[in-house]
Amino acid sequence: MFNTFLLILLLFLWGSIHSILASLPIKKFIKDRYGEKLIRYYRLAYNSFAVVSFLPILGLMFVLQDIQLYSIPKPWVFIPMVVQIFSLIILTIGLKQTGALEFLGLHVFLDEKKPVPQSLNKSGLYKYVRHPLYSAGLVLLWCSPIMTTNSLIVSICLSIYIVVGAIYEERKLIIEYGDIYEEYRRKVPMLIPWFKGNK
Repeated sequence: MFNTFLLILLLFLWGSIHSILASLPIKKFIKDRYGEKLIRYYRLAYNSFAVVSFLPILGLMFVLQDIQLYSIPKPWVFIPMVVQIFSLIILTIGLKQTGALEFLGLHVFLDEKKPVPQSLNKSGLYKYVRHPLYSAGLVLLWCSPIMTTNSLIVSICLSIYIVVGAIYEERKLIIEYGDIYEEYRRKVPMLIPWFKGNK
């Protein structure tokens, strides 16, 4: 019981801090206080912090007492493995279509100029879902051939975070793109292709 509470607490704290740092008021505060030059590195610092701060949670998954819930036997194990590989391919394609360097914050090392604001991407994977990276991430989480109590807790919490994060991100996109994004929302599902219920 304590293990479950600890993992949920840490995941909640991680998700909360991650969301606060991604908010427009925090970005505006840093830009107003430290200027345009520093805000250029914000995306890189944000991603680096997200990865480093998640490492203790990953460590606890293996250190804390755990119970295996299921393990898919051969030859059936290859089915979820193939689906996971497919989702990784979708993630890679999605990153490329999103603009991998800017998404990761690495563009700052290639160009000192301020990036030109991008138009709303509605092509490629974005024709089918509004958040292809999140969709692929959810498939990757839930197609694990082995599931334990700890990994189940992490999968549930991350899934909630991804869905809430997508909703939160859409608020920022509406502010940025206005009616263009509202029209896009009406036509394209959020996470599940061809599923009208998640529009």
